[in-house]
Amino acid sequence: MVDYHAANQSYQYGPSSAGNGAGGGGSMGDYMAQEDDWDRDLLLDPAWEKQQRKTFTAWCNSHLRKAGTQIENIDEDFRDGLKLMLLLEVISGERLPKPERGKMRVHKINNVNKALDFIASKGVKLVSIGAEEIVDGNAKMTLGMIWTIILRFAIQDISVEETSAKEGLLLWCQRKTAPYKNVNVQNFHISWKDGLAFNALIHRHRPELIEYDKLRKDDPVTNLNNAFEVAEKYLDIPKMLDAEDIVNTARPDEKAIMTYVSSFYHAFSGAQKAETAANRICKVLAVNQENEHLMEDYERLASDLLEWIRRTIPWLEDRVPQKTIQEMQQKLEDFRDYRRVHKPPKVQEKCQLEINFNTLQTKLRLSNRPAFMPSEGRMVSDINNCWQHLEQAEKGYEEWLLNEIRRLERLDHLAEKFRQKASIHEAWTDGKEAMLKHRDYETATLSDIKALIRKHEAFESDLAAHQDRVEQIAAIAQELNELDYYDSHNVNTRCQKICDQWDALGSLTHSRREALEKTEKQLETIDQLHLEYAKRAAPFNNWMESAMEDLQDMFIVHTIEEIEGLISAHDQFKSTLPDADREREAILAIHKEAQRIAESNHIKLSGSNPYTTVTPQIINSKWEKVQQLVPKRDHALLEEQSKQQSNEHLRRQFASQANIVGPWIQTKMEEIGRISIEMNGTLEDQLSHLKQYERSIVDYKPNLDLLEQQHQLIQEALIFDNKHTNYTMEHIRVGWEQLLTTIARTINEVENQILTRDAKGISQEQMQEFRASFNHFDKKQTGSMDSDDFRALLISTGYSLGDAEFNRIMSVVDPNHSGLVTFQAFIDFMSRETTDTDTADQVIASFKVLAGDKNFITAEELRRELPPDQAEYCIARMAPYQGPDAAPGALDYKSFSTALYGESDL
Repeated sequence: MVDYHAANQSYQYGPSSAGNGAGGGGSMGDYMAQEDDWDRDLLLDPAWEKQQRKTFTAWCNSHLRKAGTQIENIDEDFRDGLKLMLLLEVISGERLPKPERGKMRVHKINNVNKALDFIASKGVKLVSIGAEEIVDGNAKMTLGMIWTIILRFAIQDISVEETSAKEGLLLWCQRKTAPYKNVNVQNFHISWKDGLAFNALIHRHRPELIEYDKLRKDDPVTNLNNAFEVAEKYLDIPKMLDAEDIVNTARPDEKAIMTYVSSFYHAFSGAQKAETAANRICKVLAVNQENEHLMEDYERLASDLLEWIRRTIPWLEDRVPQKTIQEMQQKLEDFRDYRRVHKPPKVQEKCQLEINFNTLQTKLRLSNRPAFMPSEGRMVSDINNCWQHLEQAEKGYEEWLLNEIRRLERLDHLAEKFRQKASIHEAWTDGKEAMLKHRDYETATLSDIKALIRKHEAFESDLAAHQDRVEQIAAIAQELNELDYYDSHNVNTRCQKICDQWDALGSLTHSRREALEKTEKQLETIDQLHLEYAKRAAPFNNWMESAMEDLQDMFIVHTIEEIEGLISAHDQFKSTLPDADREREAILAIHKEAQRIAESNHIKLSGSNPYTTVTPQIINSKWEKVQQLVPKRDHALLEEQSKQQSNEHLRRQFASQANIVGPWIQTKMEEIGRISIEMNGTLEDQLSHLKQYERSIVDYKPNLDLLEQQHQLIQEALIFDNKHTNYTMEHIRVGWEQLLTTIARTINEVENQILTRDAKGISQEQMQEFRASFNHFDKKQTGSMDSDDFRALLISTGYSLGDAEFNRIMSVVDPNHSGLVTFQAFIDFMSRETTDTDTADQVIASFKVLAGDKNFITAEELRRELPPDQAEYCIARMAPYQGPDAAPGALDYKSFSTALYGESDL
């Protein structure tokens, strides 16, 4: 700006502010020839001169006040050229040469010449206007010069339908006032005398300021005063004429009216610019608000899903076994509920979250916004990592549960076997210690001693026969300990008691034998027959006890082969029964022979065999028990055989269905892969085809449900393997989830392509050309390509690439540096290269219009120009303006606009 302080210390001016702009050079000759009718003779009309003085003075002051000054007398205050130069700087927004400091006439003439030269540089022909006349205060020349400035800077650039200057301004007035009764604008003098045209212009643009229907054509003074007062109060248009000046003049001054009307034009033209700027800002803010809403939804959904995963993983990682089969089976049922009920919705949520994320990123790219970066720990990759951790924790959990159930089943079987054998052994040992401690040999006869010795030998034989059972009991207890049986303490206590008692029996047996053998020398009579009976009866009795024990022994099998092996062993046992029966008959015959000899020799027997407690009744009783247990064992084995046959049927049934569903899922995955890279029809056709394909997949779900039902029957039957198929339910479930996720992602990719096409105005032919080019260079047909193939693709589309430019493009299409470029990234790039979007610079320019050309904006201005919610949105996010020209409450709209698009856009 001109240094007016240095040139004339009497003027105190503020900083310059750009006004209407200088505009193009343009020739002034076209309209100066027409407007040269400001002929000096007409200015001699006192009424017109008064109107021009008042109008031109008000017009000049409306601009000079921006520099903090004004004029009082138009032909006096421009004489030194200083305020004239200042006026030109304000209305043009350009700097003029530095004015001269002196106050002499030559200095004033030089300053005025600088102003006139500047006017001439804008293509204006100054007819008969010289600096000396302005310096001398020639009113006629001064008014002519100001009119020339008004024409050039306020009227010349007005254009409506290729007209300019006066005709353009007149046409604008005619169009704006056409709907109003009693208004007929044909010129810039008589047409404005009744004031209705002024009021119509205001009402057309600001209807809330004027009650037009209440105005009367026969009251021009009231009409004019109303228009002038409203314009000054609400439109910042200074009052340039008095109503009486116009009404009391037969023909108002045309130049005064044109000057006044041009101020209305510029006031409302500025409002139109502000409205356009506000509309642009509103559109940008609406996009930003929608994107922020989508970001908040993503953050919330991601947090919920991550929280569910974090709650679930510890449950799946808890491998602490329970004590009973029932508790472990409940955990298995809980796990089934998790797989069938709880996890599938979360799989859908995870897939939907990825789709939402991709859609959001597409919208951000289409609106030229920076990519969305979720808060720490909520990236899609973070969710995928957590999901992998979940599946890792889930992996093996079901197998662990089944193994634990199998282990507990084995433990229960062993524990019951231990109790049975321990009970049998404890029953056998009952009273044995007392018997071994009895000192009956001290008063016995020789025959009694012989009998006692033989009886003791029989007992030793019996004792040795029980050694195997004691070892079995100890072995079972040891196995229960190794398998971590929950009741091992009681088992060990009972086992230890049996072993201690067994050791005691051994010691007592040895002591009694020594005592009997010591006495044997004195006792010689032995009843050989009874002894033979006792010796043969004892092992046979033990054999029957073992047979009964084996026939009642519990068994557990998992395959048809195992039960058939038990049936075969049982059949082999039954084949030995005839020999056993003959042994029984032989033993009973010995007893009968002893009775026959005693009877024939008149020997009175004491009744029972002194060498054994195993009587013929006991042998017959146990033999009968064996005979009863054999068919029961037959029944149990056949029942188990039926169960295993049923299990085999379940295996084959599951395998038959799994061998259909598994390959079907694999085939569909391969077909989707082919569809995603093919180019058949429009994107809408492809989308429709994919959705039909998706429905066909969803319609296949009952086959999966049937397989789940068959799998549940297999698990309920505790079937742990299946040799008829390589597919497990786990494989099928994972494949199904991948199939649903893949088709959903493929549909989303096409939807995003449609979104990109429509937002960027890409034609179907362009989209097909993009797809054909991409498929040609997608050598592996995977839907993505490496950087070398992508470079070849760009070159084929006409790009001339250096390394720096290619690296820039790669940073756009592959921001994560994965080394791969997807089709979506490719069309995003091509659409950005071929279409235009709102930019940060455009938004900054729009805010500048609303701010009245200031470098900052206030909350009041935002609330006045924007809808309430968007105004408050801006106010809450704009930082205070820190520039040197900051005013109280100033807000920084530049940094806010930059943030909307990211640093890279400016």
